[in-house]
Amino acid sequence: MRLPSPAKLNLFLHITGQREDGYHELQTLFQFIDLCDTLDFSLTQNNRITISPEIEHLPTKDNLIYKAAELLIPFKSDPTFGVDILLEKQLPMGGGIGGGSSNAATTLLALNSLWECHLSLERLAEMGVTLGADIPIFVMGFSAFAEGVGEKLQKVEPDTPYFLLLKPNCHVATGQIFADKYLTRDTPPIRISHALKLDGHNDCLDVVIKHNPEVNEAYLWLKNHGDAKLTGTGACLFLAFDNLRDAERVKSVTPQKWQAWVCRGCNTSPTHDVLNQWIEQNRV
Repeated sequence: MRLPSPAKLNLFLHITGQREDGYHELQTLFQFIDLCDTLDFSLTQNNRITISPEIEHLPTKDNLIYKAAELLIPFKSDPTFGVDILLEKQLPMGGGIGGGSSNAATTLLALNSLWECHLSLERLAEMGVTLGADIPIFVMGFSAFAEGVGEKLQKVEPDTPYFLLLKPNCHVATGQIFADKYLTRDTPPIRISHALKLDGHNDCLDVVIKHNPEVNEAYLWLKNHGDAKLTGTGACLFLAFDNLRDAERVKSVTPQKWQAWVCRGCNTSPTHDVLNQWIEQNRV
């Protein structure tokens, strides 16, 4: 099974409070983009989970892909089932676009079918949130207004513009941003109807650019071309366009020291599109 593993954008991100356990309450609007990693899953009967290539400075057992696969071991229809996973990485790490969470969710979805676990999407999402707050949105596979720590999802269908996605040459540590005493944690909650009309404010922006001068530089540059926004806790920034031509034009003048992609918003995850085709083709 070969599946795309897409990135996501936070079209806005409000921090509405902090719980006693340290997690932050938030409201956000998730949308997928058609920029993807790719994962190949080969079913084995050696009861082993292998991932290649190895990611530098990340032991296999700390990889979210491995941890996601481990969650499904008790539900395998055959205890001898294993899997060889090949990861083709395109999404940058530390960019706030959910690459690791997407890879973990794609693994849950793939192995649920390959290992014949027969778990519902809701159950997979419940299991996935124990590994990361963004995993449920990738498991469920639809654009959503999210609350709680990001796991309470209501399906929405925002516009699907073209985006210029920009990655400064730095890695933003989510923990550092959420631990900063100057992070706004009291934004008033809003209704879903209001969320769909927002201009894309991100409560993390000021803290991110304070700690990361490269993000600030890229943000100021991108603002010259439109309403620049930060996704998640960064480092990636994005700008929406009505047409592909304008997005490509701005990309063509982007300083080469930053990574840049032109992509399209998607209200259904590309993972689900391909997985559903696979299930249909392999239906007995």
